[in-house]
Amino acid sequence: AAGALASIRKLRTDDGRALRKSHQAQAALLKQKLSDAGLPVMESETHIVPLLVGDPEKCKALSDTLLFDFGIYVQPINYPTVPKGTERLRFTPGPVHTEEMMNDLVAAILAVWKQLGLEEQAA
Repeated sequence: AAGALASIRKLRTDDGRALRKSHQAQAALLKQKLSDAGLPVMESETHIVPLLVGDPEKCKALSDTLLFDFGIYVQPINYPTVPKGTERLRFTPGPVHTEEMMNDLVAAILAVWKQLGLEEQAA
């Protein structure tokens, strides 16, 4: 409980408000970068950036390949958490993620996306 209270106190400060604003800005930037790359970003009003994959095996393979080949951890979200056919990757960019990191992420996703034959899924 003390940790939660300390977090709330921090977020109520000017520094905390700036941190939350930066957090939202980074999420918006990643959404834009994925969209500009032609990837199927799902609508979200939060800091969570969902990327529609639409296939459970390819979703897991994409997540695994990003981790093992690029050192990028991203959570795959599959049924029963989401309905079948809406499997997705769940990105949660934070205030310390740089634009360069996001560019590297998008490049890695595009490389693996193509390897998995997901081009038809792209917007």
